Amino acid sequence: MTAVPLRPVRHWIHATQSSHRERGATLSNVYVGVLFVAIVVAMFKEQLTKIFWPADPSLSALGSVSVAVICGTLLLLSLRRLGPITLSRPASYFLLTAPVSRRRLLIPSVRIAAAAAALAGATAAFAILGHAGSRDTLPDLLIVIGALAGLLVYLIAALAQSASQGATLIDRLASLALAIGLAELVAEAAGWTPPTLPGPPAATSLVPLAGALTLVLLLGFGLLVRGLARTRNDRILESAKTAGTLFDAAFGMEPSWITDMVERRYWANRRLRSSHLLRVTRLPVLTAQDLLLTGRRLPRLFWLAGATTLPLLLTSAPYWLLAIVLLYATMTAARTSTGTIRTDAGNPVLSRLLGLTSRQALYQRAWVPAVLAGVWATAALGLLQLTGNLAPGPWWALGIALAPVGAAAAIRKARTGFVRNDLLPLDTPMGTVSTGPLVNSIAGPDLLLLGLPTLLALAQNNPLPWTSVILQAAIAVMGARAYLNATTAETRTELTPR
Repeated sequence: MTAVPLRPVRHWIHATQSSHRERGATLSNVYVGVLFVAIVVAMFKEQLTKIFWPADPSLSALGSVSVAVICGTLLLLSLRRLGPITLSRPASYFLLTAPVSRRRLLIPSVRIAAAAAALAGATAAFAILGHAGSRDTLPDLLIVIGALAGLLVYLIAALAQSASQGATLIDRLASLALAIGLAELVAEAAGWTPPTLPGPPAATSLVPLAGALTLVLLLGFGLLVRGLARTRNDRILESAKTAGTLFDAAFGMEPSWITDMVERRYWANRRLRSSHLLRVTRLPVLTAQDLLLTGRRLPRLFWLAGATTLPLLLTSAPYWLLAIVLLYATMTAARTSTGTIRTDAGNPVLSRLLGLTSRQALYQRAWVPAVLAGVWATAALGLLQLTGNLAPGPWWALGIALAPVGAAAAIRKARTGFVRNDLLPLDTPMGTVSTGPLVNSIAGPDLLLLGLPTLLALAQNNPLPWTSVILQAAIAVMGARAYLNATTAETRTELTPR
């Protein structure tokens, strides 16, 4: 088979696409995008300055290293999920198997992703320098090293995608490094005094480091470009589907597509075998199914258990912010087992086979999310109190009282369905706002208003009486029961999106 030059093919595709656009439409989009970023930066200059360059930096030297590790591992894991060697879906469908140069076909994605990784590394380095104690020491050179570190992370992710072995090991090492970095920050927030590290490196050591990183990157990218043609088709197609789904979700404002993609990919990459519950055969059948599926997601359960310590990182923030994050995290913990509710809302065939009404099915599905929400909130509030960040009182009992709130919010979020784009938009001084995505994003978190007593108790940070716990439990139980009864019926099987 004779290879066809790729440049004429790309030129024809671009010309065909441009023929369906108005003249200057692409340039206009670029201009609008750059202008939008400039306006946002000008409007929120003070807020961005507080985030990236606060007046009172409080990050320790070891904390700076931990934040750098966290940023690097998050970038690596993100690139591993996106590809990073990818194509657009039309190009992957029509050009991946065509007689064109595979290397020239994939190089544009390498350039774009590498530039994005370098920008992310430079931004992270700038933010870390802003929060560190000594930020007047060679900031420009350190930002350049941050950009080079971002390129190194991209190179590792790209080589892991092209390699036939070692990708799983890299992902696990990145997850372990992320956990260690978060553990160090949590330990500092809990009162641990980190050891004193040497001061910032001198220019005589930073310049050779930057040169060595540059040399390693040149050799690594040369090796990567030479091996681009050997990248497997299934991995390129998988990354193309991921990038296309993210673009569709952003363009169509439909986050459920991402959730569905993550669920399908998770279960598709697992080897399942039959299992049964021991000594709990008297559980309702749908509750038992949720319990089995939750048990198959042990990695997520471990991360949820570790996440109970993350509210300690917000102890220096306003208590109302801590309360909002705690309520939203409780709903997130409850959403671990709500994938079945989303499936039932789309196709209630299981409920029909079992002869269950929508109310019976939803009540059976609510038990596991309630337990997860209650356990997580109890552990998080207990750790906050043990570390002395909360006033005296039975805060652990308040976590148990939040269980129905987290379960009801997670169930409502799982039943939201697709975004309704037929709703009338709102005209505001800042422009037109689509109400469909707005309503879809609020559905679920709106039921967190049932946790208003907890929000007020945490915001005031006064000693907690048992009456507040009883009040929160009563509001949570009555509110969750009212929602389940109002959105279901004894004569209907379908779980309509509510």
